[in-house]
Amino acid sequence: MAKRPTKRAAEEPLEEAVAVSSPLPKRARVEDVADEDLPPPPPPPPEVVANGANGSHVRAATVAGQDSEGDDEDEAEEDGDEDAPPSRQVAPAEGYSDLYLDTIDRARLDFDFEKLCSVTLSNINVYACLVCGKYFSGRGPKTSAYFHALEVGHHVYINMGTKKVYVLPEGYEVKSTGLEDIKVVVDPKFTADEVKALDRQKQPAWDLAGRKYIPGYVGLNNIKANDYLNVVIQSLAHVAPLRNFCMLEDLSTRPQLVQRFSTLVRKLWNSRAFKSHVSPHELIQEISLRSGKKFSLSEQADPVEFLSWFLNNLHLSLGGSKTKPGSSIIQRIFQGHLRVESQSITARADAHDRLRFEDAEIKTQESPFMVLSLDLPPAPLFQDNSKKNIIPQVPLTTLLQKYSGVQAQERLNTRLRYRLLHPLPPFLIMHVKRFASNKFLQSQRNPTIVTFNPRSLDLSPYIEPNPSVHPLNEPVVYDLVANITHEGVKVRDDSVEGEAERKVWRAHVRESGGAEGGKAEQWWEMQDLFVEKVNADLLSTKEAYVMIWERRKATKGKGKGAVT
Repeated sequence: MAKRPTKRAAEEPLEEAVAVSSPLPKRARVEDVADEDLPPPPPPPPEVVANGANGSHVRAATVAGQDSEGDDEDEAEEDGDEDAPPSRQVAPAEGYSDLYLDTIDRARLDFDFEKLCSVTLSNINVYACLVCGKYFSGRGPKTSAYFHALEVGHHVYINMGTKKVYVLPEGYEVKSTGLEDIKVVVDPKFTADEVKALDRQKQPAWDLAGRKYIPGYVGLNNIKANDYLNVVIQSLAHVAPLRNFCMLEDLSTRPQLVQRFSTLVRKLWNSRAFKSHVSPHELIQEISLRSGKKFSLSEQADPVEFLSWFLNNLHLSLGGSKTKPGSSIIQRIFQGHLRVESQSITARADAHDRLRFEDAEIKTQESPFMVLSLDLPPAPLFQDNSKKNIIPQVPLTTLLQKYSGVQAQERLNTRLRYRLLHPLPPFLIMHVKRFASNKFLQSQRNPTIVTFNPRSLDLSPYIEPNPSVHPLNEPVVYDLVANITHEGVKVRDDSVEGEAERKVWRAHVRESGGAEGGKAEQWWEMQDLFVEKVNADLLSTKEAYVMIWERRKATKGKGKGAVT
């Protein structure tokens, strides 16, 4: 019988071996054993931070629990779970404060779109991944951002509300001055001195791609058919009192419509942008929701209808009253008053069916307005032999005769006369009515060109004199700030005018401070993403549709009633 081999002897006695701490023992689930009868668990192993052979690292564990800031409502969904949540770091390990910051890709970041989670479509507690630019809701365990960090390996996220940056899945906040440029792009902020400098000489800026742009004169993205909205936003963004209000006032407690419009205006004037254009997607989504999808990004609409709706809703969102005039900054900037005289039209057989007004009572009332409508004369059906009336022209002063109080307008069986009243608003919006429905309920366009001088428009002949408000025989001068033009492009070559036309909207805005110091006045033409300079003499060669005029302030020290 073979002899069994003996066991190999130990190289050193067991008593002299180095004691190594063993992992935590599992606690036995014994129901009949009291807690005090069980031995106490051994202390946890010391915290270790070591580099592995392959360059990987193990970060030190920190105290368990929630962050001390109290803003982790996104982790409340783990309450009630039988398993304890994993430990979350409250600060980076020593020597690793800049960990993962080199993975941020600023060229892929786009904060113009609506803040919705790309997985759950939730708009609560949204975080943006600074590596790929996607949105996720929450940052606690079992959230989409947490799993995105584990599965894809993107670790740096910014809270779109608080502008705080976190590293996931660890969960600690990153406080680095190298991230300030990202926070400025998410929500630009301006000081009072910076806002005053906007109207001075323009300084060019460059985006990440090296493209040069002028802050305030950048393009708006046309997502599908929202060019009608782009021209209105571009025009309102250059109304100085409204622009300054959006930049300096704290609107965080106001409705979303005001907040998103304010953010878009500040992004248009941001000199530290990553791109040389801005997308109005976030504002359009709110407008579509509040208007019942009357104004959306997928269907074309009329800029005047949108402008009226937008100003009224901004007025109400800012706490304005429906009955009290001047109750918000919107009405203080744009609202004026006019006198309307109405008289019934009667016909008598003894007068050979002639229209008579002598016996009709004249009714007078004052009416507020924010958009002043101008009627174009009917376009000629045929052109003359010299072909001078191919495109008819009419001066703007001729259209303003509607408000002289003498020229009458007839509507059904009523004769109307209009007269502007003092004081006129600081900014006057005019609408040239180019579209009208014919008997076949089709929209017809009037191609008449309105000629005007962008500077020194005197409106005193159309205002009712009021010496207590404005001196007699003194001009009321306005200068053009923005001009929205229309162009009809035929879709088919064989189509009749107005049947198959695509409407193209453009905005002409005046460069603020361009005429100061003897410099020539500079204008910019904006059509979606296309922005270029345009000569001021060419403004009246387009089909003007909406014009915004700024009242010129009186010059101090040049005598009573002098104007600049």
